[in-house]
Amino acid sequence: MRVLVAHNRYQVRGGEDAAVARDLAALERAGCAVEAVCLDNGAIDSGLARLRAAFAATHAPEGIARVMAAVRRFAPDVVHVHNFFPLLSPGIHAAARAAGCATVQTLHNYRLICPGAFLMRDGAPCEVCVTGSPYQAVRFACYRGSRIGSLAVARMVDRHRRAGTWRRDVDRFVALTPFARERFVAAGFPADKIRIRPNGLPDPGEPPGGPRSGLLYVGRLSPEKGVPVLAEAAARAGIRVTAIGEGPLAGVLADHPGLDLRGALAPDAVQAAMARAAAVVVPSLWYEGLPMVVAEAFAAGTPVVASRIGALASLVSEGATGLLAEPGDAADLAAALARIAGDPAAAAAMGRAARTVYEREWREDVTTRALLEIYRDAVAARAADASLSPTGT
Repeated sequence: MRVLVAHNRYQVRGGEDAAVARDLAALERAGCAVEAVCLDNGAIDSGLARLRAAFAATHAPEGIARVMAAVRRFAPDVVHVHNFFPLLSPGIHAAARAAGCATVQTLHNYRLICPGAFLMRDGAPCEVCVTGSPYQAVRFACYRGSRIGSLAVARMVDRHRRAGTWRRDVDRFVALTPFARERFVAAGFPADKIRIRPNGLPDPGEPPGGPRSGLLYVGRLSPEKGVPVLAEAAARAGIRVTAIGEGPLAGVLADHPGLDLRGALAPDAVQAAMARAAAVVVPSLWYEGLPMVVAEAFAAGTPVVASRIGALASLVSEGATGLLAEPGDAADLAAALARIAGDPAAAAAMGRAARTVYEREWREDVTTRALLEIYRDAVAARAADASLSPTGT
């Protein structure tokens, strides 16, 4: 299998960039011939550059040309697109299809159906653009608080929705969770082309034995992550939660009695902290795509206390691999934190169950096999379409 991966890196490295890097390494270990074309948003370094990139996002000819040069040289079976915004654009799929390649698009976030990418507005879930006009995002300045930027992204969403790009030019989509798949199907994406495959995670090894203690938060210190709610809940429960991460709320929460802020730590230190914790807390207020902190916690044999919202409600099984609390409800979250802290034996049992789920669903070899099956499926679909076309393209 020859795989060309196309990805538009973010200015600040995040979970999507890390997931792409893990997939590349895993595919090489699986024996695939792999090449990557990565565009970098670091080049968008001025207001004018941002404006130009936003309005070129509907069809970015320079980025597409870079990928297609690699297609001609490398001759892949599959072109797998991750983030395409704004330097690559959805137009890459039509170009790759015209060259005879199967195409795959991973749905890391909701950019294809929501100009803001997160299905969230004013601190709460929002789905008005899922079945309605994406230009509603202009009114609310959903893209980075800018109406001009929101207009550019809404134009991209609308143009490719009307052109049939997602039905015609993509052979298979990869949704990270069943919840995400449902949202895209509701937006009109072809259900028969969407496969569910979570991001993989290399096995850190068997979790250490011995007693666990303390509760841990790992992630960005920002409102949509529910960190203020967590701080209030911890204070109510008389518990101090260790928080690893940085973000705009760091200064505001620095002296909060419910949190012990540690800042950003190296990955091995985060992994060690997870392996010592009684539970990891994910109090998000928005529809998370697939927060890898859940997979990392499960791999460490650590249960998760999460908000009952979006994909989190199915990723964490109540009473089996962790506990769920109503999003934004500090009292409900405080009760869940107290349950974990007050019953170490039950928490340990949930941690063992969480480790079993990781081995079955998120271990790298499992997710790589699933991805290769999606590639084979896409190649077969592309060949079938080509055989029905009078021109063979």
